[in-house]
Amino acid sequence: MAAIDEIVFHQILAWHHFYDGATPDIALLSDGLLHAAELFVFVFGFFLMLDARRRETFRAPFAWAGFLVGLGLFQVWDGVIDHKVLRLHQIRYGVELLPYDIAWNAAGGALLLSGLVWTLMLFPRTRTASPRP
Repeated sequence: MAAIDEIVFHQILAWHHFYDGATPDIALLSDGLLHAAELFVFVFGFFLMLDARRRETFRAPFAWAGFLVGLGLFQVWDGVIDHKVLRLHQIRYGVELLPYDIAWNAAGGALLLSGLVWTLMLFPRTRTASPRP
């Protein structure tokens, strides 16, 4: 999600940078550092997936569910912590923020919730044995 956020909102739409509290050069540098960090995490996750496949413990449905959880967690973290608590940046400047904040956090919540529900659905339900007389 960080890559999608960085490419769409930082580069294409140019609505904000990772850190908007300084000069444009520092803002662009902060985008570059964010992009480098997200690329590192992406490559690290890819190697973890390859290792799980090698050990024959990789399960695609769990990976996709975890992917959705990760997307949602990032988006909610970004919307609450980065935007409101730390005030690193806002979604967009010069507009009423409330609709953007609601849409951003609702989308993150939907991704998170769908990943969690999918994860729960992957685990078999255990039946409780009736007590023996």
